Amino acid sequence: MDVVDIAVIGGGIAGASLARAAANGRRVLLLERESQPGYHSSGRSAALFSETYGNAVVRALSTGSREFLSAPPEDFAGFVLTRPRGAMHVGRPGQEAAIREEAEALAALVPSVREIGAADALAQVPVLRPGGVAGAVFEPEALDIDTNGMLQGSLRGLRRQGGEVRTGAEVTALVPLPGGGWRVETTAGTVEAGIVVNAAGSWADAIAALAGVAPVGLVPKRRTAFLFEAPGHDVDGWPLVVDLDETFYIKPDAGKLLGSPADETPSPPCDAQAEEIDVAVAADRIEGATTLQIRRLTHRWAGLRSFVADKTPVLGFDPAAPGFFWCAGQGGYGFQTAPAMARLGAALLRGDPVPEDLARLGVTAAALAPGRTMAGPAPKEAQP
Repeated sequence: MDVVDIAVIGGGIAGASLARAAANGRRVLLLERESQPGYHSSGRSAALFSETYGNAVVRALSTGSREFLSAPPEDFAGFVLTRPRGAMHVGRPGQEAAIREEAEALAALVPSVREIGAADALAQVPVLRPGGVAGAVFEPEALDIDTNGMLQGSLRGLRRQGGEVRTGAEVTALVPLPGGGWRVETTAGTVEAGIVVNAAGSWADAIAALAGVAPVGLVPKRRTAFLFEAPGHDVDGWPLVVDLDETFYIKPDAGKLLGSPADETPSPPCDAQAEEIDVAVAADRIEGATTLQIRRLTHRWAGLRSFVADKTPVLGFDPAAPGFFWCAGQGGYGFQTAPAMARLGAALLRGDPVPEDLARLGVTAAALAPGRTMAGPAPKEAQP
C-alpha cells in the first residue's frame, strides 16, 4: 500500500496544476480514473484566455495567471503556452446602446478593450453579414492557450519533483483514518494520504459523497463545439467572434473554425457527447450572422463545465472534514485561472496566506471557501 502526503483525485488541468504546485517537498500522487489525464472537460476546451470573462473573483484569478501563461517556468520548457488571438463581441443593429455599455464596462476591467464600428469589425472578420453588424466590443489582449502544453507541462513538473501520476485508478471508497488522513481505495490499489484533494471536475460532489462529506452543489453544464472548414478564407488571424447575447461563437482553430451555440445545458456527470439539435442550432445561428455555409463538420464534441451557484470556484479545506481539500467548480474558466488557482491552493494546503500578488487583486480565501456553498449532508450510498 502506498503512503503519500497528498492524494489528488482528478487528472484534469485543475488537479494536475495543483499537484505540481503542491509537490514542493511533499509526496504527491495524482489519481485519474481514465486511461489518460485530461480526458473529460480539460481535453475539450475552447482554449481562450480573457480577463473580461467571468465574475470578479474569476477575473482576478485570470489576471493573476497571465504572467505564468505568458512566460512559463523552467519545467514547462519547450511549450509556448499562448499566442495572440483577440476577442470581438458583435452587436446587431438596434444594439448600439448595449455595445457602448458593454465596451465601457469591460474597459473598466481591461483598459485595452474598446468599441469598434461595423467597418472595423468587417475588416477583421470579412464573413460577418454587413447588414447584421452595428459594431462590436474588441478585446485585443485575449489569447489562445495551448491546453495540451499546459496539461503536459503540469504533469511533467509533478514528476520532476518526485510525484506520481496513476491512471486507470477510479476511486471506489474514501475512509477517514483514526489518527488523521484518509484511506483511498481505487481500482488500481489502496493509498493512505494525509490530505485528499478533490479535483474530480463534474464528479467532485460524488467523490465527496464517498467520503461522507457534504456536497457543494455542483451543476455540470454541457457545452457543444464542432470544427468546420471555411473554404476561400484564411481564418488564422481572425479573433474569436461571439455575438453580444452570447448565443454562438466562432474561433479559428488550426486553419478551421470552431463553432458553438454557447450552450449551458444541465447534465449529470458523464462522458458528454454533442447532441444533434445543439449542433444544428449553432450552425443556423452562425450562418445567419455570417456568409459562411456549414456543409460538413470535421469533428464534433461536448464537454461539461461545472458550476456552483455563484459561479466562483471552490478551493480550500472542507470545514467539517479534516484533511479533505476541494478544488472544484472551475466552470469554463479552468485553463485561464489554473496557474493562480494552483499557487493559491498550494498556499492553503501549507497553511500559508493568499499570495501577495493575488491578494492585491482582491482574491481572498473566504471568497473561494467550500463552506460558503455547502448543500447539506451527503448521502453515503451515492456513487460517482
